[in-house]
Amino acid sequence: MKVCSYKGLSMRIMLRDEHCPPHAHVNAGAWNARFQFSFWHNDIDLWDVVPLSRRPPMSVLEGLCRSLGQPAHLRRARGIWWSGVQTVCLDNQVWDCESNEVPVMKPVTDTTYRIGAARYDPEADTVLLTLVGKLEGVEIHL
Repeated sequence: MKVCSYKGLSMRIMLRDEHCPPHAHVNAGAWNARFQFSFWHNDIDLWDVVPLSRRPPMSVLEGLCRSLGQPAHLRRARGIWWSGVQTVCLDNQVWDCESNEVPVMKPVTDTTYRIGAARYDPEADTVLLTLVGKLEGVEIHL
């Protein structure tokens, strides 16, 4: 499903046989790119471009990142992903209650908890985390 366009390039969420992490696709004919997005922060990252030998200028890839990062486009991407894939790709990861993040490389401490379940509410644009061993969940306003 189409999320947005940038300079004539359509960014889409593919729903058939999709996998984590959440991402959007751009098929430009000569090259394809994937852009990662998240359900706990608003950053967009270029995941990959194939074939690398036909990679477009960085200005095009950065423009695509900025386009997907616009609040309305990111909210649409999340809504499409959630409705089709039914996961925010956070289950069984670690949540740090002190820094309010999913740490990449951090030892488990008294402020970190395993995410038992995560749900996205498209209407409110929020994510609800259920943390294993903690009575209170976490609500992330995106």
